[in-house]
Amino acid sequence: MKTGGQLIVEALEANGTDRIFCVPGESYLAVLDALHDSPIRTIVCRQEGGAAMMADCQGRLTGKPGICFVTRGPGATNASAGIHIAMQDSVPVILFIGQVASHAKEREAFQEVDYKRFFGDIAKWVVEIDDASRIPEFVTRAFAVATSGRPGPVVISLPEDMLTSVVEAPEALPHTPVETRPGEAELDALEKLLAGAKRPFVILGGTRWDEQAVARMHAIAEAWSLPVGCSFRRQMLFDHLHPNYAGDVGIGINPKLAAQVKAAEVVLMLGGRLGEMPSSDYTLLKSPYPDQALVHVHSDAGELGRVYRPTIAINASPAAFVEAFARRKPSAKPSWAAETEKAHAAYLEWSTPPQTGPGSVQMGPIIEHLGKVLPEDAILTNGAGNYATWVHRFYRSRRFGTQAAPTSGSMGYGTPAAVAAKALHPDREVIAFAGDGCFLMNGQEFATAVQYDLPIIVIVVNNGIYGTIRMHQEREYPSRVVATSLKNPDFAALARSYGGHGETVEKTADFAPAFERARASGRPAIVEIRLDPEAITPTRTLTQIRDKS
Repeated sequence: MKTGGQLIVEALEANGTDRIFCVPGESYLAVLDALHDSPIRTIVCRQEGGAAMMADCQGRLTGKPGICFVTRGPGATNASAGIHIAMQDSVPVILFIGQVASHAKEREAFQEVDYKRFFGDIAKWVVEIDDASRIPEFVTRAFAVATSGRPGPVVISLPEDMLTSVVEAPEALPHTPVETRPGEAELDALEKLLAGAKRPFVILGGTRWDEQAVARMHAIAEAWSLPVGCSFRRQMLFDHLHPNYAGDVGIGINPKLAAQVKAAEVVLMLGGRLGEMPSSDYTLLKSPYPDQALVHVHSDAGELGRVYRPTIAINASPAAFVEAFARRKPSAKPSWAAETEKAHAAYLEWSTPPQTGPGSVQMGPIIEHLGKVLPEDAILTNGAGNYATWVHRFYRSRRFGTQAAPTSGSMGYGTPAAVAAKALHPDREVIAFAGDGCFLMNGQEFATAVQYDLPIIVIVVNNGIYGTIRMHQEREYPSRVVATSLKNPDFAALARSYGGHGETVEKTADFAPAFERARASGRPAIVEIRLDPEAITPTRTLTQIRDKS
C-alpha cells in the first residue's frame, strides 16, 4: 500500500528519471515528500516558466522526457510558455501539475483550471489521474507518448487528495520505445531519384537524432557528395566546417543558399517539419505543391503531407533512416560534387563576420573570438531576439548536442536552458546568450545557477531596446517609436548581487579579458555587452532600415 505521491516517484524512477525541475506547491506536497527518499535529483527553480524551459532543455539534449512539477493555477499557466516551446520544437517533456482536491472541482475553487482545455492545443496529451492505482499506467503511457512519433509535451494533472490516498497498485515498468523504420521500397525510390538528379539538396531538422545518427549523416553526405543545410536552430546536426555543409536554412538565410534550395531538383527533408521559418514563409518550397521533388522523412506519419505534398514520403525517425540509407552507395561519382564545394565556400564567406559597425562594440569579432577559445563540446543556448543573429550566422558549430535554442522563437529561454545544460553536463562549458529584454524574462533563474553551483556564463547583449520589434517598427512606422525602449539595470552588478561574477564590456577589446575572468571565476557569471542600438543586424543599421522604409 502506497500513496499516490510515492507511486508517481516510483514510476519516474522506473522510467529512468534522474532529475526533475520544479517550483514547489502545497498541491503536490505528497510527491515532494516521496522525493525526499528518492535518488532523483530535485532542482528547485524561481518561476514555473523557467522550470518548464529547463525540462525542455533536458529533453532536447537527451531525447528523454524532461520532467517538471508545478502547482495549480498560476503555477501551471506560468509553465505554459515552456510547454508551447516543447510542442513547436518537438521536444519530449512531461509536466505534472498539482490540482485542486476532487471534492472542489467544477466549483472554480482556489486556483482551479481545467487543464485539458487550457493545454489542449499545445500538448500531445493532457490527462487528469483520478484513481491513484492507475498512476503506473498513466505515467508509463506519458513517457511513450512524449517520445514516440513526433516527440512533444504531455501534461498530467494530479488532484491533491489523489496524491495522499493510499492504494495498492502494480509495480511500475519502463515504457517501451517505439521506432519507425524506412521500407526498402522507399529507399529504392529515393536512390533512383538521386541517381537521376543534377541538383539535390538535403535539409536536416527536427529531433530524435543522436551522435551516431549525425555521424552516419556525415558519411552519407560524403558518399553522395550531397550539399547539406540545417533548418532553423538545428545547426548542431552537421559539422559547419565539413566540406558538404552549405549553411542554415532559417531566418535571414544566405541569398546564395536560398537560390540553391529553390533551384534544386530534389530536396530531402530529413527529420523536420519544414515550417514557416526554415521555408522562408513557405517560399523556398511552394506550398502545398513544391516545384522540387520533395522527399520527406519524418517519424510521425501525421506530418507527412500535412503542409507539403511529398514525392516520396518516408515514415521513419532520422536515426533509423540514416542507419538504413548509409548502406546505399551511388553507382558513379555524383555530377553535382562541384556545386557542393561551391555551396560550402559560399557558407564560409557568409559566416565570416564583419569587423566594423556602429558603436564601440562589434559583435562579429566577439563571436569569432568565442569560436576560437571555446571547446568543440561547449553548449550554447539562447532565447529570441536580433542578438541571436550573430550567434546563428557566425558561430560555427562542430558537434551534436551543443545547441539549445527555441525554434518557436520564445524569449527568456537561454538562461534557464543553460542551467539545465550545466546540470546535465557539469564538465562542459555552457554559454547562454540573451538580449536585455530576453534576459529579464527569465533572468531570475541565474539564482538557480548560483544555488546549485552551476558556473554558466550568460552573455547579455544590452542595446536598451526590444531590438527585433524596434527593427520592424522602424520599417513599418518610421520614427514613430512606441513601447520598444527599455531602461535596464547594471547587469554585472546584478550578477554580483546574486552571488555570481559580473563583467561589463563597452569596447570590443574589453570582451576577451572579461570573458576569461568570467571563466576563471568558477561562479555563474554575467558578461554584459553594451551594444549600440544602431547595430541592429550584422549588415544594417536602424537608420538604414528607417530611411529605406
